[in-house]
Amino acid sequence: MQFFKKHYEKILLSIVLAGLIGVLVFMLFYIAADKQAMEDNANGLINPAAHALPDLDLTTNTAAVTRLESPLQLDLETSNKVFNPFEWQKTLDGRMVEKASSIGPQVVVVTNITPLYLVLTLDAVVTNELGARYVIGVEKQSATTAAKKRKQQRYVSVGDKNDTFGLLSVNGVPENPDALVIKILDSGETVTLTHGTPFRRVDDYAVDFRYDPEKKTFRGRRTGDKVSFGGADYVVFAVSQDELTLDDQSNGKKITLPFAP
Repeated sequence: MQFFKKHYEKILLSIVLAGLIGVLVFMLFYIAADKQAMEDNANGLINPAAHALPDLDLTTNTAAVTRLESPLQLDLETSNKVFNPFEWQKTLDGRMVEKASSIGPQVVVVTNITPLYLVLTLDAVVTNELGARYVIGVEKQSATTAAKKRKQQRYVSVGDKNDTFGLLSVNGVPENPDALVIKILDSGETVTLTHGTPFRRVDDYAVDFRYDPEKKTFRGRRTGDKVSFGGADYVVFAVSQDELTLDDQSNGKKITLPFAP
């Protein structure tokens, strides 16, 4: 106790100095830790850690694209009766039938289609003091008048031409030629014509068809001919070897009908 009383001031001073030394040591560690924390924060702001973003949810987009690829098909023509009610018409025997399926150009039946030819034949050779002239038969089956449809004979020499052809040259002896070289004027094609071998080219077609609801039959109709049935007027718009096309004069609609022999 005497020692404590004698040296208490030194002891207190020693305790205070030890505390100060401890504080100084603590401050060194604290400052280093605080400095490291500041550096970490700075690095985090300047060079933040990169993390992969989560995958986008494209479910709704994919579903929308799928709907667009397979759109809803609304049948407003055949099955819908609000916008397209049935139209009925009375037949010759007094029956009421659905016009869409039993009446009109769609029930026309094509029974036959015949090709119409341009036919050229070497009919004869005529010789006189002026030389040889050639008699060539011309048959235009697609002509619009009966007179033009009949076969007509044309007398030509080399270099002559008419509304159908021109004679370019003669192969062989002029008085008894092996062949004539002819140019068809409307197409520009060059053909060879010999005895017994006519030139034939399809220029158009004639069509036979019938309309059963009125028991009407149309024969030998050609492009441009007018026909009437079912209370409407039509024009033969086109004829090919396997179909007929009619032009409805009331609305300009084209109706194509197949030929199935």
